Parts: sequence; structure tokens; C-alpha cells
Amino acid sequence: MNAQTEIPPAPAGTRERRPVPPLAAALTRRAPGDPGLVGRERELRELDGFLRESLERGAARVLCGHAGSGKSALLDACVERATAAGIRVLRCTGIRGGHPSELSGLLQIVWPVLGTPGWSSAAGRLRALEMLLIDGAAAPRDDRSLLPFAVLRVLESVSAEQPLLIAVDDWDALDRPSREVLSFVARRAEGRAMGFLLSSRPHRTRLTALAGLPELPLGPLSPVQSAALLAARRPGNDAEAVRELLATAAGNPLALLELPTRSEDDFPHVPASSDRLASAMAPGVSRLPPGTRDLLLVAALHPAGELPLLLSAASRIAGAELDFATAEPAERDGLVVFDGMRLRFGHPATAGAVVHDVAPQRCRAAHAALAAVLPPESVRMLWHLSQAVRGPDPELARRLEAAHRRALEQCEPPMAVRLLRRAAELHRTPEERGLCTLRAAQLADDLGFERIARTLALRALRHPLGPLGALCAQVLAWPGENGVQLPAGPGSWPVPDGAAEQESALELVRLTAPSVARDPARAAELLAFLDALPERAGDPRLLHAMAKVAPVRRAGTVVSRLAAFHGLTDTSVRDLERLGEAALLAGDPPRALDLHRQAERRYRFHDLPEPLARVVFRQGLAHLAMGDWGQAEQAFCESGRLAEEYGRPHHRAAARLLLDLTRALRSGTAPPADPLGLQEARRSLPTIDSVLAVGRGWALVEGGDFGAGFAALTSLLTGPDRPTAAMPALIPYAEAAVAVNAAGEARATLDRLARELGPECAPLVAARLAVARAVLADDRDAEPLYERAFAMDLVRLPFLEAPLRLAHGRRLRLRRQFAESRVSLRQAAAVYTMTGADARAARIAAELRASGERQESGTPGGRRRTAVREVLNAQELRVAELAGRGLSNRQIGELLHLSPRTIGAYLYRIFPRLGVTARAQLTEVLRDGLPG
Repeated sequence: MNAQTEIPPAPAGTRERRPVPPLAAALTRRAPGDPGLVGRERELRELDGFLRESLERGAARVLCGHAGSGKSALLDACVERATAAGIRVLRCTGIRGGHPSELSGLLQIVWPVLGTPGWSSAAGRLRALEMLLIDGAAAPRDDRSLLPFAVLRVLESVSAEQPLLIAVDDWDALDRPSREVLSFVARRAEGRAMGFLLSSRPHRTRLTALAGLPELPLGPLSPVQSAALLAARRPGNDAEAVRELLATAAGNPLALLELPTRSEDDFPHVPASSDRLASAMAPGVSRLPPGTRDLLLVAALHPAGELPLLLSAASRIAGAELDFATAEPAERDGLVVFDGMRLRFGHPATAGAVVHDVAPQRCRAAHAALAAVLPPESVRMLWHLSQAVRGPDPELARRLEAAHRRALEQCEPPMAVRLLRRAAELHRTPEERGLCTLRAAQLADDLGFERIARTLALRALRHPLGPLGALCAQVLAWPGENGVQLPAGPGSWPVPDGAAEQESALELVRLTAPSVARDPARAAELLAFLDALPERAGDPRLLHAMAKVAPVRRAGTVVSRLAAFHGLTDTSVRDLERLGEAALLAGDPPRALDLHRQAERRYRFHDLPEPLARVVFRQGLAHLAMGDWGQAEQAFCESGRLAEEYGRPHHRAAARLLLDLTRALRSGTAPPADPLGLQEARRSLPTIDSVLAVGRGWALVEGGDFGAGFAALTSLLTGPDRPTAAMPALIPYAEAAVAVNAAGEARATLDRLARELGPECAPLVAARLAVARAVLADDRDAEPLYERAFAMDLVRLPFLEAPLRLAHGRRLRLRRQFAESRVSLRQAAAVYTMTGADARAARIAAELRASGERQESGTPGGRRRTAVREVLNAQELRVAELAGRGLSNRQIGELLHLSPRTIGAYLYRIFPRLGVTARAQLTEVLRDGLPG
């Protein structure tokens, strides 16, 4: 087609254009949103702008998006708006999966206007065009080359009478001549009252004639928009089904509406799909070569496999050797993308589309082929083998039970549930089936799969179970509305007999501990039951339950048993989280932080970002308990972002509340109230009310309102239901007591607390008590109390050393030991600055001025200044430079491959040496040096 060919002028007989109604005003009055198109408000607004531009000067747009992204729905919405605004619409639709005849798409556009009267001077050309399009008559070569110009002239004549919209759905599925003609005309819409709206799929390997035309790309819906679409169009799904649909649909509207909820009872296992979804995402799969279809089948069943392994499995099905060229037809059709080693489906739902309606015997053959090429006894090999066999197979069932533990270690808990379910089906005896089904139900409940857990528990109850196993199944099958409904109290539970009953006992304890903790009598019964399991004393579930039920009374036992854990490489990530939460409840936040960081590393190593919101949130709680508010703020920000991204509203609400609390603690102000957010946050952290109450009292102390802070913390520490969250506030409580002259009352409270804790007092709580007693000390016993506190190893506990040095520096100043006072106060200021305690900066600066601190100037005639490199080694100098630029401890650690805690220790040593109390002062000292 020659773009320079001259278009003949409009025929003299063309009718005059009728007056155009105020179409732009009609569009302006329309609402920009459409209730039927959730999450496409921006695209609808842009299409309104496209229609206005078409009326004013002509325009073209390409709706570009993958299958199911909503191109047709948006095109229909635009057509509806154009019709309502008085625009004439001509449209055509491509047919996927077929072989359209030449010019069939163009005929759909031109046919309605071929018989329009009024163009008598161009009757010959119209007749030739009609013969070419309808009669199929052979045309001279010159006439075929002038076809685009003839079509443009016809459409221009129509638009001269009435504004025109040409809507082409699935342009890339039209016949090639129609695509060429329509793209030619679309490029020449400008200057005419004509709009071209075409929808097309992107394709990375096929050249397109649409290059250069303005595009309106359709990306995936966000998780929030996807959840809103599910709620509006598919209500009634439980939380687990919603999570699965959101993960598989990946923001694709058609997949969200069409994907069936997965049934674990399907055998053999294949990815879910539907007729409509398969026809949209894989319309031509049936015409692919048999070897390519076999390759797609094994790729859908084993998406993590590398291409050589998949080709080996597909070769076993085909009975012939397949090579890399086998994947090319599927790649040309856009079904898969080859990244160098793996075949990746263009969309997660495409895996189900390409195997939709595949015969079960062929699926079993594919599973068997995969089992034959995967490493022996690996988790995936055993899973595929279990899908290939039929009938009972007790030996394979036992191998699956052993494999489920490896799956947990490899951070594949859903696969572990599937292995146990399949093992239960393969067992021969009712006792083994019941026990294995119960284990699957327990694991599903622990992972939050409530629907699956309840279904499996009901199945387990149909088989013979032990006394504790039956109790556990009943709790799983019929949970109460406000927690677990116990069929019998812990005092009536029998002593477990055998390994299976001990496992059921530990699961029963895990299930019932949160609800039992609210009843003191039942909590005591549960503790007695736990004490009767000495051979399982170190089990993470037992320690977590003990910390949940008696976080203060059994804190010493929990902490001592946690200290016995070494080399946690064989511990599952869920047990790491349990141990971390137990450490936090028992008053050992540094250990809790370390355990949750290990869990975070596991999740990131296995590329599992969804649980990170929960794990990072727990890290923020540990930082908060240690008074490291800068790190706590970063953790809660990150947790809230992850919760927003992966659709966890309860984690997002809890992170937002504690982020506000952390900022209030840093600034010494009152945190804002959010009753609605608090109700949602209780799902993430049931004890959040206590945490917020303690934090508000602590923030009052940080802000200098010692009277209100002392009253708030006193009520928490002396009340009948003293929360565990109050233990980190012992030192602020002592500081407030000194400020309001209530040191005697505070000492009595601490003595009573120490007696109640007795030998079960956690080491860190004992250290807090020692520091608080030193802060409260009078002149008679101050020296021994301070010596005892400083004798403790506080190097790794700067959140305890800082208030101790602050109180000691203040005492030294009052005794007029100014030089020693300044040293102690500077060390305290350095730690508080490092941990983000901004509200204390002014108070410590006042203490330093009172002790004789002076800011020396570097005048030319002044004393010689010492270079910083003379007092810091190379690593310390690097840390100081990065901190002076404003980087956080975590960011510095990532650059230097060190932990944030190590960076904090460096800064703890650097600040006193340089005589600074804030990071902002580092830049000046590094530039000008130190006073001589």
C-alpha cells in the first residue's frame, strides 16, 4: 500500500452534513465510572476523552491487553456511550482459533454502508468494491492496491453526514487483508469526524501493523480491585478460596469470574479452568502438534520444572524423542515464554486452560512420566507418583507421610497437606486412614485453610480414632463462634498413650490454648496437662501454648527451653514463627527478633512473599518491646505495605495502629484513636489492646507528662489482669515515679512483682527490674544498685543500658561530678538517637548543658582539630559516613553485609568517641574533624 497515492476528491453528489448535536456535552454529563467494570474507572475516563477527540478532529486508539483483561467489555462500554451520544457505530469482531476468509472482517464494517444512496458519481468504484468484498470477483492488481483508499473514501463520506466510530474487537484475529486495510484507515482518521477503536492482544514474536497508533494498555487489577470484583460478582467464597482465586487469576478479570474453586478431591490433579476461560486463553491448543501438547501438559502439572526435564517427561508420553523445537509452536501462539531454562505460561490461569478437558488416563500418564524423571524420593516425585496410581498402596502412603515433613522444611505447606490427603486415600485400614486424615486436617487448620480443615476433620470422625484424636477432630469440625468450643475441659483429658496420641495432644493444645488462656481455672488445668508431657517438653507447639496460657508465670521455663534450640535448619518455618512468638510473650524480644528474622529469610529464599507481612509485623513488635523505635517504624511500614499488596486487611490495620503508636513514642505525643481499625486489628494481634494501653502510658512519659504516665502505667502494673506487654515499660514507670516523687510506691510495686514472678522470672525481665531499681534508688543504696546493674552484660541490650546511663549521669551531675556525668550522658544520648527516641533529645541536651557541655567552634585561630580517621578504624568510618547520609541501620547493614544490630553496636561506640548525640551531627564532624 502506497501512502503517497492521491485520494480523489469527494464526489460532487455527496450529501450535505446534517447539523451535529452537542455530543461533547452529552459525554460530559455521563458518569466516569461504570458499576459493571470494577477497577477500570481510569480506562473509562480515557475512552470518554477519546470519543471527544474523535468528534473534534478524529482519533484512533488500540486497547491492548492479554486474554481476559476486559478489552471486549471496555469496547462494548465505549460503543454504548457513543450510541447514547448520537455517534454511528460500525463494528466487526475477529474469530480466534479459525481461518477467516480474506476480507471477511472488512466486510463486517463496510456492508452496512454499501447500499447507502447519495454517491452517484462514485457508483462505479462502489460497485467494484462490492464485487471484491461480496462476490469475490477477481480484481485487477491496481484495483486491489486502491482498496484502502476506496474504504477510506466510503467511511469519510459516512462521517461527513454523522460522526462515526469504527469498533474492531480482536483485531489480531482478523484476516490479514482486513487488518492491513483497517490499520491503514485508522492512521488517517485525523481531520475527519471519525474514531477508530481496536482491541488486540500483545504478542512478542509477531510483527503488527498497529505500531505507532496510540495505545491504551490494560494491566491486571490490583489485589484490592480483584477482591472487590469477587465480592460483587462471586459472593459467598470463604477466605481460603478467595486467596486461591486471587493468586491464580493474578488480576485477570475473566479468570476471577470463571475460575472454579479448586477441589482437592479431583483425581488425578490438574489445574482448574472452565470452557470459557480455556477458549479465551488457549483457543488454538487443539491444533498444536501432539508433542507440543504433551509438553504443555507436563508443564502445567509441574510448572517449576526446567525445559530439559519437561521434554524428557513429554518424550515418555509421546514415545519419541522431543527437542527444544517442540516448544516453538506454543511460544508463537503466546501460550508460553521461554526464559532460557524454564517454560513460563503467559498467565497462571493458562496452565489450566491448556489442559482443560484432557482425559484422566492421559493426565495419569503425564504424572507417571514426571515421576520417572524427577529425583527419586523427592517431594514432587512422590506427589506425581501418587497421582499416577489407582487403588490402595500402603507403602506409597507411608512414603508420602514422610515426604510431607520435607515439604514443610522446604516451605511448601500446601503441598504437605496434599501429600497427607493423598496418603489417607492410599491407606488400606480405617485406622490408618482416619489418623492420616486427621493429620491433614490439623495441618490445614494451622495454615489457615479453615474450610479444608473442617471437611477433613469430619471425614476423620468417620474412622476409628484415639480419645485425644477424636477430641481434636471434634474441635476442628465444630469450632465455636468466638473461639474453640471444647467438648471437655483439659482436666478431663486422658494421658496420651503412644506417639499418635501424643501428637494429637500437642495439636489439641495448639488449638485450645488461645481460648483457654481467658479462663484461669482451665488455664491451670492445661498447664498441668502440659507438665504431664515431659518427653515432648521442647516441642514448639507446647512452648507456644505454655507462653500463651502463662506468659508471666512460666516465662523462665519457656526462655530456658528456647535457649536449648541450636541449629534450627531442620525446624519448619511455622515452628520458627511459633518459637518467636513464644519468646516475645515470655519477655525475650531479642530472641524473638532473631527467630522471626530466620523465618523471614526462609520465606524470601523460597520466594514466598505472602507470609512476610505477618513475620515482619512480629519483628516490629520485638523492636517495639526493645525500645528500638526507628527499626519498629520501618518494620510496621513494611508490614503494612506487604499486607496491602497481598490482601491482608487485618495485618494492615494492626500495622497501621502500631505505626501510629511508634511515631507517638518517638515524638512523645498521644497516638490517634481508630476504633474501626482496632476491631479489624484484633484478628492479627488479639492482645493489641494491651499493647496500645502500655504504649499510650509510655508515650506520656516520653513527652514529659510524668504524672499522667505514672498513673496509666501504675494501673497496668498493679491491676489483677497485668498484661505481659507491660513488662517493657518497667523502666519508664520508674523514671516517671522519680519525676513525681513516688519512688517509694514504685519500689513497692516492683518488689511485689518480683515476688510474684519468683524463679520463673525471665532473665530479661530480671534485668529490667535491676535497672528500674537503680533508677529508683535513693542515696543510701544507690551505689550497690548501680554497680549491680552495670555488672550485667548490657552490651547487647542497649535499650537497657541507655536509661541506666541517663539516670547515672543525672545522679553524677547532682553530685557535681560533671566530667563523669557528661561521659555517661553522651553514651545515653548516642543510644537514644540510634534507636529513634527523638522526644528525649531535648531533655538529654538540657542535662548535658547543666553538666557543663559546651559547643566548641573551629575558628582559624582556635585549637587544632583532629581528623576523624585518627580515632575511628576503616569500618567504623564507613558506618559513620553512611549514617551521616541518613541511611537506616538496616540499609547500612545491607550495603556492608552486616546485621542491623551490628550496625547499632558500631554507632553505640562511635557516638561517644566523636562527641555527638545525633546522626545529623555526623556530617559536620566528618567534614571538620574533632576539637583538639
